[in-house]
Amino acid sequence: MSAISRIGTALRAGAWEFATAKGLNRTQVEILEILHSRKAGVRLAWLAQQLQISAATVSDSVTALVGKGLIHKRPALDDRRAIALQLTAAGRALADNIGAASGFAVAAIEQLPASTQQRLFTALLAVIGELQRNDRFGELRACVTCEHFAPNAHRRPQAPHHCRLVDAPLSPALLRLDCADHRPGSPSAVRQNWQELKSA
Repeated sequence: MSAISRIGTALRAGAWEFATAKGLNRTQVEILEILHSRKAGVRLAWLAQQLQISAATVSDSVTALVGKGLIHKRPALDDRRAIALQLTAAGRALADNIGAASGFAVAAIEQLPASTQQRLFTALLAVIGELQRNDRFGELRACVTCEHFAPNAHRRPQAPHHCRLVDAPLSPALLRLDCADHRPGSPSAVRQNWQELKSA
């Protein structure tokens, strides 16, 4: 656990440096990160749930980001009476650069052998699954939670899984944590998917 904690500290420090340089706080940077992959926009309550902080705290950060011209509020596509939060062009340009804050971690991982990288990803995916099962991790648009995903459908160690949407085998390296084409699977199917990945 101390290793995960220390890595988390290093990642937070990188994010804090980026936030400070751009005149933002850490919550505001996290909001930009989430909105970057949600082009259709999201509701404030959903955003608070994802960040696991109060709606009031998120509202304060959103108000600041709107004031900076990084977020705008639009009628939600599924309910014109509701408000959806989206990035402005300036917000998207800034969010494009957030990944650079953790570039040092990516560089460190890339120094590892490919087999070690794969084992690390598989282990972290298993941890995420356990956290989500215990309601300690926000909504995922991940392969594992998608109705299109079929775990261990092929007898190929290099590509054992299958995506029904594109009708193609998936290697562990191609599993996504955030896919725009995600369709939520049934709770029972998702539990079974996590279990199969964990026991593979």
